[in-house]
Amino acid sequence: MNAYYVEVLGAYMRYHDLPGREPAIVFLHGLGSASSSYFPRAVADPRLQEHRTILIDLLGYGYSDAPDRFDYRMEGQAEIVAALLRSLGISGCALVGHSMGGSIAILVAAATKRIVGRLIVAEGNLDPGPGMVSGPITAMTEEEFVARGHADFVQAMRSAGFPDYAGTVQACDPAALHRSAVSLIAPRRPTYREALARLRLPRTFVYGEKNTPNPDIDRLEGDGVAVRVIPGSGHDMMIDNPDGFAAIIADAIEDRG
Repeated sequence: MNAYYVEVLGAYMRYHDLPGREPAIVFLHGLGSASSSYFPRAVADPRLQEHRTILIDLLGYGYSDAPDRFDYRMEGQAEIVAALLRSLGISGCALVGHSMGGSIAILVAAATKRIVGRLIVAEGNLDPGPGMVSGPITAMTEEEFVARGHADFVQAMRSAGFPDYAGTVQACDPAALHRSAVSLIAPRRPTYREALARLRLPRTFVYGEKNTPNPDIDRLEGDGVAVRVIPGSGHDMMIDNPDGFAAIIADAIEDRG
């Protein structure tokens, strides 16, 4: 595992950088998750394993540090991801973001030139407002969530039959998780949806089959975004069907969808 020092925060963001051919594939995880945990099975797929692959644990998550003075806003996370990729000399990458990571990926692509060559957003947040995970988190104050809500949320995920997710939530910093959720669902201009529509690069939006049909599909396609559906999967598609997830990424890189 590698470490990128964020000098202004005195903290390290950690990531895997697996060697291979360009374009590199860069992965950003969702709220309460970690790229080091959620993407390895898909990365091991024969269609992807020849590519250089970068798995980033965002600050506050997985193996990365959780500096208390960081506000964990989506824009701040995007700036640090972009700085890391610049430091690695990345250009024209395939940037893959899941859920919150998809929203951050849109911000990275919108704010940079040449770093991102194509964008794959897997059920990323597009509009403001709470979701199934962010809603219960933001219903509490940060102090309440740190004191008791984080532990309760981990137990709720275990009881609901999501032990993998419970493990990554348990590993993340409670204050970072709460601040991230607040920022993720906050109103912003442009919205993630508007920023995605304005991008002038190949874009793919991915749904798990269990979350379709979805009224957003026609709207996304009208904005020039390719929409793909992964069979037999829900929101955590890279866990439910890693081969299908890898196939969609490979097709996007090869301009087949």
